Amino acid sequence: MFIRRRQVEWHRFCMLAAFGLSTLFLVSYIIHHAMVGSIHFTGQGWLRPLYFTILISHIILATLVVPLVLTTLYRAWQGTFVQHRQIARLTLPIWFYVSVSGVVVYVMLYHLPA
Repeated sequence: MFIRRRQVEWHRFCMLAAFGLSTLFLVSYIIHHAMVGSIHFTGQGWLRPLYFTILISHIILATLVVPLVLTTLYRAWQGTFVQHRQIARLTLPIWFYVSVSGVVVYVMLYHLPA
């Protein structure tokens, strides 16, 4: 949206803010799980395979998105905007999926009745 309107500074600000907040979340998530450990999903029936399908896809794509995000940022930093745009078109939908699926996994794990 910002790039199409030629608002490069706003685009840069929002993308760096998203990266910073995502990094902060990842660090806090790792610290939390190092201290608390894992919580087991207790749902039964059709929820169980749905939960694990979402969880497994989330884990795989969350692992994949880290180098994609770092490469996307690096290409922007270097000013290679054609390559930046190419990888960003792949990175963005994966990043969105990881963000949304993470919230879904959290809700299913902590807020659905057992």
